[in-house]
Amino acid sequence: MRWDPIMLDLPEWLAEVTTPALVSTADRMEFVVELARTNVERRTGGPFGAAIFESGSGVLVAPGVNRVVPTSMSFAHAEIMAIGIASQKLGTFDLGAPEFPHLQLVASTEPCALCMGATVWSGVRSIVTGARDEDARAIGFDEGPKVDDWVGALTGRGIEVETDVGRAEAAAVLNAYAASGQIIYNGRRDA
Repeated sequence: MRWDPIMLDLPEWLAEVTTPALVSTADRMEFVVELARTNVERRTGGPFGAAIFESGSGVLVAPGVNRVVPTSMSFAHAEIMAIGIASQKLGTFDLGAPEFPHLQLVASTEPCALCMGATVWSGVRSIVTGARDEDARAIGFDEGPKVDDWVGALTGRGIEVETDVGRAEAAAVLNAYAASGQIIYNGRRDA
């Protein structure tokens, strides 16, 4: 039996997105929150945005937005998309390889169980997050069985963590998504 290849794609509007180097983490977060907001407004996926940046220079390596519903793939989270695009662009599975500058993942919401694992295995050296796990759960998203001290788990593996950057703005995107009536997928409220 022949299987068709898996196709993960970003929405067409993302090809139009450009940004100068973003030196501050606040500016990087503003960028990914805007990706999430646009994804919601254009109805091209869930309320999550992410990007990989060169830590020192702030150069954008790869953007990502949530594409779970449009692709019918439960793992098409914004962080996974950004990590995958960065890996393909740089031609490596290890974004922490010594020949690359330190790379940072900036995500509009704390990582769910899936994205936490992907963060560890990607090789990024740091992660910056906006909205909290509780903000995503409050609108019905199932963030999975994540360790309680996820920050400690990542820092213990040498990954720097900064949280609550632009939290209010990122949480507002989550709330706008819920208010829009779009699908809250994998909402296992009874589990």
